[in-house]
Amino acid sequence: MENSNIVIETEQLSKKFDDKWAVSNIDLTVREGQIFGFLGPNGAGKSTFIRMLTSLLKPSKGQYKLFGQKPGIFNKQIYSRVGTLIEEPCFYNYLTGEQNLTHLSYLSGNQSKSRINKIFERIDLNEAKSINVSEYSHGMKKRLALAQALVHEPELLILDEPTSGLDPDGVQKVEELLLELNNKKNITIFLSSHNLQRLQSICDHMALIHFGKLIEKGPVSELLGQTEFLTTEVVVDQPQAALELLLNKKWANKVSIDQDNKIKLHISQGLRPKLVKLLVKNGFKVYSLQARSSLKDHYFSIVNQQSNQTK
Repeated sequence: MENSNIVIETEQLSKKFDDKWAVSNIDLTVREGQIFGFLGPNGAGKSTFIRMLTSLLKPSKGQYKLFGQKPGIFNKQIYSRVGTLIEEPCFYNYLTGEQNLTHLSYLSGNQSKSRINKIFERIDLNEAKSINVSEYSHGMKKRLALAQALVHEPELLILDEPTSGLDPDGVQKVEELLLELNNKKNITIFLSSHNLQRLQSICDHMALIHFGKLIEKGPVSELLGQTEFLTTEVVVDQPQAALELLLNKKWANKVSIDQDNKIKLHISQGLRPKLVKLLVKNGFKVYSLQARSSLKDHYFSIVNQQSNQTK
């Protein structure tokens, strides 16, 4: 691909607070049209990294480019193409949602009432746009913050934990909106989250971070394809008895049974024939066996491997 398709590029980007590196030597490339997940547990360095990308923090070393340019004298030109949602949203509580967004649209130079109305429809806040923000719930404020990031029609969205604090329905609506923006508007989306499982379904590329260091990156399909231990779901005729049998096998990890009587366990791909043979040999009828790749399991397997190597 041409370099012109690169939207975010970092080289050895690092941030040190006192004597601790919060972010250390991160190299990333995000291309136009990607939904790129920047994932790791709380305290991994995600927010610090995003604050550097948005010029809220100065890097201790390394550099970054947005749309092929180094921020500096070009800040206004570059960030006019970027929409951001960082930390908790702040609004004028004594104004309505619509008044807040209208005020922001004047500041951005994109004063279109019809566009603001469309944004409210898109974020499912149309019925609340005439209500003072002081009466908004946390989820409504979160969606309004996303609207704020969209008001000037950005080419890139940089979102820090966009679904934190939302109920399941709110999370789903935000995820659907992000997919729509990416699919229909070709907006590049870079978002951080500690919820690896949820973002597995919407991101096409990811970077996994742990204690400020990049531990893996690449297309989601490739990351999951490299996973050695996958969750295997088995449906048999006597699930409780099969569970007791598998709990005694050292090669079967994290064996459990769910509320639907599916047996779940972690085994490598090569051990699945052994699993079926064991169950049939012991008189069980095996109705189905399905492998489910889990980004969360993959992440922690890598972290555990690295921890063991440093001991």
